[in-house]
Amino acid sequence: MLVIILGGIAAIGSGLVLAAAWASWRFGARFGAAPPGRAEPVSLLKPLHGAEPRLRANLQSFLDQDWAAPITLVAGIQREDDPAAEAVAALATGADRRAVLVADARRHGANAKVGNLVNMAPAADADLVVLSDSDIAAPRGYLSRIAGTLATPGVGAVTCAYAGRGDGGFWSLLGAAMLSYQFLPSVLFTDALGTGDACMGSTIALRREMLASIGGFEAFADILADDHAIGAAVRAQGLKVALAPVIVTHGSVEPSLPALLRHELRWAATVRDLKPGGMVGMTLLHPLPFALAALAIAPGWATGALVALAIGARLTVAAVVDGLTGCKTAPWLLLPLRDLLTFGVHVSCFFVRRVEWRGARLAMREAGRIEAQ
Repeated sequence: MLVIILGGIAAIGSGLVLAAAWASWRFGARFGAAPPGRAEPVSLLKPLHGAEPRLRANLQSFLDQDWAAPITLVAGIQREDDPAAEAVAALATGADRRAVLVADARRHGANAKVGNLVNMAPAADADLVVLSDSDIAAPRGYLSRIAGTLATPGVGAVTCAYAGRGDGGFWSLLGAAMLSYQFLPSVLFTDALGTGDACMGSTIALRREMLASIGGFEAFADILADDHAIGAAVRAQGLKVALAPVIVTHGSVEPSLPALLRHELRWAATVRDLKPGGMVGMTLLHPLPFALAALAIAPGWATGALVALAIGARLTVAAVVDGLTGCKTAPWLLLPLRDLLTFGVHVSCFFVRRVEWRGARLAMREAGRIEAQ
């Protein structure tokens, strides 16, 4: 009976992974049909913390846009001696491409990134405001596709799905593989079903009036998943948070296995608090561990076929995502290891109540709120 249960979970999970591959292919087919947005002045908010690998190149990608209007990149640091300031100073700018550095040590809550955004907000003077994390790189058509999506009736904010890129060696490559081959397809799958509620730090684009109507950044200063909370606040206004037809890139920088586990446990525990039922359901998206368990209990061609099916489903996702992004995130030989590691993080997250983020210890409270320890 146990083998039948494990095998059934593995078979269903493999089917869901293949469905995510289909959703990823379907999302890519929308790229060419997306209407471009009208060019207008835009303020790009970039909260920074330390010198990350490829930081200057990541920031530069947001200025090097096919966008016939002024772009102001507002970068924020909370220490005058933060080495991220050097990357901002090295940016190539011009008459309609500016970079403004805001150095302000004031804290506004337990979420340091949001506190940084509060300090930066006065420098964002355009009506179109786009905030994104420092480890994100954007393609040249990024702003056009965001603006076109935001102009759609009923849309109050726009976010972007993202793939991974390993910027810090082997462990960061393994982290990037999770983003590209597991997280990204799951986001696109729920979007295709119409059940997604994504609003991600990779991009949140909205109008100044909308930002003011949801309470400004100050309203999210004690919330760990500030991006998700902003999306929920926009939806509470009766408007949608739409996924733009563009894929941005997240640079993973974890230098070691402990650093990778801390990062992924924080992310998984945050999702657990926001969607406890959904997190339990996501167990089905990890077919390989169940197939291997069935094989260990009852070796044979049937259980071996389940293992092959689980690996084949993940390879199919990888092939579709690599075609969607135009590059290979990680060697496919790493995918079985990545699947097992992700399953371990998934199980462990149900027992985590404290997380580390940018050197701070945070206690997780109800409703996604946090307290500094």
